[in-house]
Amino acid sequence: MTSWLPLSAGERAVAIEVLVHGPLSRTEVARRLGLSQGSLTRLTKPLIGSGLLVEVPEAGAPAAARQGRPSQPLDVVTGSRSFLGFKITENALHGVVTTLRGDVVAALDRPLSGRAPAAVADLIAGTAAELSAGHPAPAGLGIGVGGLVRDRAVVADSPYLGWREVPLAELVRARAGLPVVVENDVAALVEAESWFGAGRGLDRFAVLTIGAGIGYGLVAGGRRVPAVEPLGFGADLVLDPAGPLTPDGRRGSAVSLLTIPSIRYQIRAATGRDTSYEEILAGAAAGEPLPGRVVTEAARALGLLLAQIANFALPQKILLAGEGVGLMDVAGNTVRETIAANRHPAAVPVELESRVSDFHDWARGAAVLAIQVLVLGGAGT
Repeated sequence: MTSWLPLSAGERAVAIEVLVHGPLSRTEVARRLGLSQGSLTRLTKPLIGSGLLVEVPEAGAPAAARQGRPSQPLDVVTGSRSFLGFKITENALHGVVTTLRGDVVAALDRPLSGRAPAAVADLIAGTAAELSAGHPAPAGLGIGVGGLVRDRAVVADSPYLGWREVPLAELVRARAGLPVVVENDVAALVEAESWFGAGRGLDRFAVLTIGAGIGYGLVAGGRRVPAVEPLGFGADLVLDPAGPLTPDGRRGSAVSLLTIPSIRYQIRAATGRDTSYEEILAGAAAGEPLPGRVVTEAARALGLLLAQIANFALPQKILLAGEGVGLMDVAGNTVRETIAANRHPAAVPVELESRVSDFHDWARGAAVLAIQVLVLGGAGT
């Protein structure tokens, strides 16, 4: 397989522009990047020679108008390479295969028989082999983990897995024989949405995830802002000082009010019964008092948190994602009313997109990290 690496800074810029926004005419690529036609020709020649970029007919143009390079847009062959992405949870491994543009073409889940790093690395390598069957040879493998990841290679601290200083990229590379990149799962999701999803083409974009925990990511100037506290987001962010106290957060914190375990804990503490998140939402929708109160408190907390993000980060758009986003279906009006009440009346409205995410979305984020490392020439293990 012809390697795409190494790419110069100029070649990387061209490749990314076409990958994220293509197909694009040469004139448009040159305009976007501030290049002369001569410089663009010099930069695109090796990209076309390696098979990363191709010339494609201009859509809708008659055959006579398609002659000559100036009218031939540049694009990538999305199916020319495949990429593997994995999300590790407390008890399962979720994997996907994507195209060069991050489109999921296959998915496979496997239970964890244990959390020993070597055993998990074995499972990833075996699942990668299964997923790869029938698809172009994978060019890279990404792994998303809840916790602190260092150098996109070492899981420095993952409370969910009980790991500290685990060289996961090295362990998986030795077994799978592929370039491997490891990243915090929220960071990977933000990168994927910025390149190929809700934040595509935006200069300022925020992602808030609610589910087993709370995650937050910000894109500014078209680039993800590195997290300064990737562990425990929301546990100390108090939204309601008189709010509920749960084992995993301070009284009235974002974690206490919004996470699925905390919402279930509140119902269990009041009733003695173990109730699923879906049942709690259904009870609230049906007008049951206790679920209704808990869900309304959560909705107000979510609205306040989103308003704070809008006020301080000034994003053009906020993506609300994660397994807990079903809250919007039941109490979306309360969320939106709270946002409005906590922003200046003349403030420019921020577009809010909500999407219930499953673990394959998180795995896709990890695959996009693998795409970025390969195309950008980053330091994968």
